[in-house]
Amino acid sequence: MAETPTVEEVSAAANGALFTANNVWMMLSAALVFIMHLGFAMVESGLTRAKNTTNILFKNTFIICTGILTYFLVGFNLMYPGEFNLIGGLLGFAGFGLGAGFAEGANTIDYVGGGYTYWTDFLFQAMFAATAATIVSGAVAERIKLSSFMIFSVIFVALVYPIAGSWKWGTGFLDAAGFYDFAGSTLVHSVGGWGALIGALVLGARLGKYDKKGNITPIPGSSMPLSTIGVFMLWLGWFGFNGGSVLSADPAATSFVLVTTCLAAAAGGIGAMIAYTFVSSKPDLSMALNGILAGLVGITAGADVINPTSAILVGVIAGVLVVGSVLTFDKLKIDDPVGAISVHLTCGIWGTLAVGIFSTNPEHSLLIQAYGVLCYGVFTVVCAAAIFLTLKATVGLRVSEEEELEGLDLGEHGMHAYDLAGSPGFMEEPRGAFAEAGLASRKLATSES
Repeated sequence: MAETPTVEEVSAAANGALFTANNVWMMLSAALVFIMHLGFAMVESGLTRAKNTTNILFKNTFIICTGILTYFLVGFNLMYPGEFNLIGGLLGFAGFGLGAGFAEGANTIDYVGGGYTYWTDFLFQAMFAATAATIVSGAVAERIKLSSFMIFSVIFVALVYPIAGSWKWGTGFLDAAGFYDFAGSTLVHSVGGWGALIGALVLGARLGKYDKKGNITPIPGSSMPLSTIGVFMLWLGWFGFNGGSVLSADPAATSFVLVTTCLAAAAGGIGAMIAYTFVSSKPDLSMALNGILAGLVGITAGADVINPTSAILVGVIAGVLVVGSVLTFDKLKIDDPVGAISVHLTCGIWGTLAVGIFSTNPEHSLLIQAYGVLCYGVFTVVCAAAIFLTLKATVGLRVSEEEELEGLDLGEHGMHAYDLAGSPGFMEEPRGAFAEAGLASRKLATSES
């Protein structure tokens, strides 16, 4: 007759099963976040001109490759310094490479309370790190030097993002102050959005975007089908982005987060459709797609503490905000080919503040949320400006006028993305109804002038 297991043995077996389930879910979530980089590449490629597609795809490939490596070398231990805190709550560093600070117990249930292994932790967080630089890529598309962008993205992922992230997720001073950002409306999206804004300002607009009188000239993208597929890839990836941020396979918490995430995304799309139709005679697909992304960014800070009904409201407001933001930035002559600043910065700020308004946790404060937004804004603006201005003064930031007109595919890479020159009906410049994010506003501005 088999021996009856002791309470300790049953408990150990249950803990081991939970440990395994947590790790599997976290690694699956990391894979879903990885897929988001494909989504970003597709959105950016579709909303820009065909003559720059190879350049855009190369940048996105470079970001994920170097992002993982730089996060391995310095980023992870800057973001999670543990006891190796150099400046209380502001800056810490546990050493170079993995294992420097937390090697002991890395593979066991003893690491972070049995949630997952040290290696799972790194892999999931590394996928997030590269996202911040990807956001910047879209806003500076079609006119930035490849070498300069590569330098910027390495510094941004290796130093700027991890230091900013440590203030909350690394138990820094904002965490101690009560600031809350569940999965990164500010820590990932606004940080990337601030970098995108500074990049667009320092670079200036694309050639031909504004005429001598300051009127806005539409610059159509190359493929709305590609952009649409990209947005749905991003929505899929957000299941891992937000769902994985539960940091366990807890069925109640994870399913709740996925529901609020999807509700906000859907509401964001509808909000943008309604808002743009209100200011124009026809609905715009690019606005609807960015509305979905706006809802996703908006709910990311509070997906676990905002109830489903409020999540819909957060999404609708984000969808309306992204339309207004695109129109506003265009009128200010800040050229953002894909609407990255409006989606990630504007709606990232909104989502962070929404925690202070809609959170079911009474400890969350709108004032503290605003304080966190301000801290991250000042830090990222200063860092991004320092990097971009230094690059501009040294190696140069913008391609030549001739190269910009010819397209960065030939100028930077010596190749086309599509072998279409011999195809019947091939046009060097795309025509028709293909729209970039913000084409809507340029149509309006043209009709008003």
